[in-house]
Parts: sequence; C-alpha cells; structure tokens
Amino acid sequence: MGTAQLVEPEAVIAGAGAVLIDCRFSLADPQQGRALYRQGHIPGAYYLDMDRDLAGPARARGGRHPLPDAAAFAATLARCGVGPDTAVIAYDDSRLAFAARLWWLMRSLGYRAPRLLNGGYRAYLAAGGRGATAVPAPQACGTVQARTFTGHCDILGLRRAQAAGALLVDSREERRYLGLEEPIDPVAGHIPGAINRPWCGVTTERGAVLDSAGLRAHWGDALQAGQIVVYCGSGVTACVNLFSLALLGRDDAILYAGSWSDWCSYL
Repeated sequence: MGTAQLVEPEAVIAGAGAVLIDCRFSLADPQQGRALYRQGHIPGAYYLDMDRDLAGPARARGGRHPLPDAAAFAATLARCGVGPDTAVIAYDDSRLAFAARLWWLMRSLGYRAPRLLNGGYRAYLAAGGRGATAVPAPQACGTVQARTFTGHCDILGLRRAQAAGALLVDSREERRYLGLEEPIDPVAGHIPGAINRPWCGVTTERGAVLDSAGLRAHWGDALQAGQIVVYCGSGVTACVNLFSLALLGRDDAILYAGSWSDWCSYL
C-alpha cells in the first residue's frame, strides 16, 4: 500500500519537514473550522477554508462545491509558501474529508501531493502533540505558473465515461445512496448505475486509515474496473475514496466534480 501518502502523528511531532495546512471544517457550521484553528492548531500550520479556498462560488450548475479557479488556488498555496514541488502535510478532524480535498486539488493541479495526517488533529494531540495559537505570516505571492485541473469530469464527461463502460461509485452514506434520506440536496437517490462505497468506510471511527486488507475489502471487485469515476454530494468526501484508491495503486480514478448536487440540478 502507498503509505508514503500518510504520515503518523509521532512523525509530525518529531519534526514535519513540510508546510503544514489545517483543513478543519464543518459543512453544518462553516465558521467552526476557522474557530477551532484559532483555538489551537499544529505549530506553524496555515489554515485553508473549504468554502473560500478549496472551492469556487456555487452557481446554478456545477454543484455546491465547484472546483476553485486554478490560478486563484495556486496563488492561495503560494501565500502558504507552497509551490509545485513543496512538501506539504494536511490534516483535519473529519476522517480526512477536507484534507483529502486539498490532496486531490494539489495532485490534480500537478503539484506534489500532500501527505495526510493519519487520525487528524485529535490523533496528534493524543500522541502528545501541543497546539499553538500563533498564526504564521502569509508568504509573498510571486508569479504563479498557469495550470489547469485534470482528472475530473463534468456531467457530459460522466455520461461519456458511463457509455464507455466506466464504473460509477457513489461515496455518500448508504441511506442517502438508497434515497431514504437527503439532508442537503433537493432530490434524493443516486445516479443510475452507480454502486455505493461510503467514504467513511476508508477510516476507523477515530479517523485512522484502514490497512491494505481493510481497504481492499472496502472496494472489493470494484478495484478490477477498467475505469472508475467517483462522486459524492458535492465533490468533497469523494476525495477520501479517491485517496484510498491511490493508496491501493489505483491513482487513475477520476472525480465527477459537481457530483450529486450537480446531477440533480438537471432533473
């Protein structure tokens, strides 16, 4: 398994040797992550906000968390001292939900993919790490090389992929997949033909990533699919599944960026 993409709390405590980025966030309370960061974070960590930094403005189409503008995102990274080859460690406290979004965005933009802190901030504290409240100064943002996001599709690309035989994976909780409940979007259900692999199945309840056997059990026969397209509600938690696939060597899976929130806007 590609464990080099994970970092254990003890290694961070010993000295990260990387730019640290705090991605804590709550979809239910968008101010919570920043408030928690101010209360305490890993020393030297910058904070990136899901809504402001890791997504673009929502529109009638494209889902609730569309991809950010590539140049703006690269400039945001530059203000954290991050360039295309910079070593980065990202963390959250939501079973990788938001740290994995940063991982996917950076990798998609052609940057060195960040390592994710196994178990998140709570695991860091439990291992003896200490929180800090000092906020690092932003770095000077010079010229940013033009890049574009890759490894994703819109609704037309999704339809083409399905017509070509791609396996579509819904990353939401089973009850949302089955249409038994829908707390966010106006329509319940799932995209026809999709199988369900809930994103929470990648980690334990404490947020630690399963071992190779556990991840393979999570994916089952889906790992053998020629092409895999992953979605969730708005293209955020699907990145946890994409991260787990990369750990297993399937780094060719793509993200339906608008996800269910985009799909149901056409119904």
